[in-house]
Amino acid sequence: MKAHRINPNLVLTVGVIGISCSAIFVKYSEAPAVITATYRLLWTVLLLTPSALWTHRAEWRQVTGRDMGWCGLSGFFLALHFVSWFLSLKYTSVASSSALMSTEVIFTAFGFVIFLQGTLYRKAWVCILTAFAGSVMIALADGVGTGGALFGDLLSLAGAVCVSGYSLIGRRQRDHLSNTLYTYLTYSSCVVFLLLMDGLSGTPVTGWGARELLIGFLLAFFCTLLGHSLCNWCLKYLNPAYVAAAKLCEPVVSSVLAAVLFLEIPSGIQLAGAIVLLVGVFSYANLERKQTAPGEEKTGKGEKND
Repeated sequence: MKAHRINPNLVLTVGVIGISCSAIFVKYSEAPAVITATYRLLWTVLLLTPSALWTHRAEWRQVTGRDMGWCGLSGFFLALHFVSWFLSLKYTSVASSSALMSTEVIFTAFGFVIFLQGTLYRKAWVCILTAFAGSVMIALADGVGTGGALFGDLLSLAGAVCVSGYSLIGRRQRDHLSNTLYTYLTYSSCVVFLLLMDGLSGTPVTGWGARELLIGFLLAFFCTLLGHSLCNWCLKYLNPAYVAAAKLCEPVVSSVLAAVLFLEIPSGIQLAGAIVLLVGVFSYANLERKQTAPGEEKTGKGEKND
């Protein structure tokens, strides 16, 4: 029987909605950033284990040491991303942190050109520079404020760099690993690195209460499984820079929710910077959409379709 072909753009839309809830859940957490990240990934691995070990048991025989190494590196980048981004939300607003996190598209585009021999057209560079200008405006607005907002902005940018590495490795591994197995290996290694961070920082893993466990579960289910995992699935069919660009709806949704729930109203300069940033990244997404026509995705015989 011929398998039903799922539109990757539809899957990407669901994934973007899932990740848009991340900052809101993290804002409700009162635990250290590394604990929130640890709980999120522990729940994620627990939820994925039945499918990864049973449904994909035959595929495990095809996993090489090289695959384990790449997935381990991907998990390392993901761990750094979660900790730096979650920590940024303790210093700066959801609007600033989410908008600056969207600069992932810039770093992913650079990595795509440098490491995956990709090509960016001149118009794409104009869009990227526009997005960068918007991020500078946000940072300048936070820099003249009180508290550690600028420090939070820098942490968010660091998180964007790290998650771009995770996305690029995902593009490489999704050429021959199923989405479930790739994410399971990556998330498992991410847990290991997060537990190491807990130990090195002297932060106890237990004793934070049911509230933090629930937040971790919500992050795992809605933001990881229905967010990042679905975006990973799309990396097999869509340009990684395009996937990163599509995620840029996240700061819009997150900022609206933060304004309603936490009364975080962005300043005029912050709002202007966010608009400039999003104009750049959505323009770039439109360019990528024209270059990645539906129905032209590669589906080689050896590739996994889940």
